[in-house]
Amino acid sequence: MGALIFYIAIYFLGYYGAHLLNQLAGRAVIRNRRMAGLVLALTVGTVHAYKIISTSPPHDHGDGAGYALGLYVILPLTIITVAVLFLMWQDRQDEDMP
Repeated sequence: MGALIFYIAIYFLGYYGAHLLNQLAGRAVIRNRRMAGLVLALTVGTVHAYKIISTSPPHDHGDGAGYALGLYVILPLTIITVAVLFLMWQDRQDEDMP
């Protein structure tokens, strides 16, 4: 749950960072803010996954790096990616309606 909240916060930092950049520039520098937020979340997830894989697990955790990688990186990023793709699909459906 904490990892999901962490990656949602990272997503919104990217989303609103792209919005702020567009506002400061006075034009659409980054057209798709949802993708900008998703790219930032995936980038942070990649760095987080590298950190999990490259360090040894604590002594009291026998689950291994694969379990931690799946629970703390892959699962939250999959949930966020599915939500973003669903919202983008909904926007396209709304634009196609007469």
